[in-house]
Order: sequence, then C-alpha cells, then structure tokens
Amino acid sequence: MTRLFRKLALAAVLSFLVLGVAWAEEPTFNLLIQAHRFAPAELNVPAGQKIKLIITNADATPEEFESHALNREKVIPGGATVTLYLNPLQPGTY
Repeated sequence: MTRLFRKLALAAVLSFLVLGVAWAEEPTFNLLIQAHRFAPAELNVPAGQKIKLIITNADATPEEFESHALNREKVIPGGATVTLYLNPLQPGTY
C-alpha cells in the first residue's frame, strides 16, 4: 500500500509542477500613450516567448494601436487601459 501511495504522491507533485509551468505568468510590458506618442518609443521583448502587453492611453481622445506585423488592431478609449497577449515572436523589429 505504501508503494502505491508513494507513486500517487509523486504523480501528484509532478502534475502540479507541470501545471505550474503552464500557468506561469507571461512577461509583462507596459506601453503608455501620452500626447499621441508611445512611451517608451521602443520595447525590447524576449523572442520565442508569449508576452503580455498592457497599453494605457493617458490622452483624453481614443488612440489606435495597429500593427500588421503583430496582427493586432485595437482602439483604446481615452483614459483606458487594455491588455494584449502576443504569441511568441521571431527575433526582429516589429
């Protein structure tokens, strides 16, 4: 009985470790729109890794975040914040 219990316990621990890696938070990057400009003007993100991009529009008017290379287009209302998830990217400039 103890051998079976040990195997089940080991399987449970390994499952939690695998799930923990799968549920790990993506690296998060913040982008601010202020005076109709992005700040920072350039973001360096890791290649080959899914990322979370949080965009805050500090302007009073709506702004558009559009990138054909990233396959994203989003209108961000004035004073609003949106979150975009980007799939892993190849090294390069987007």
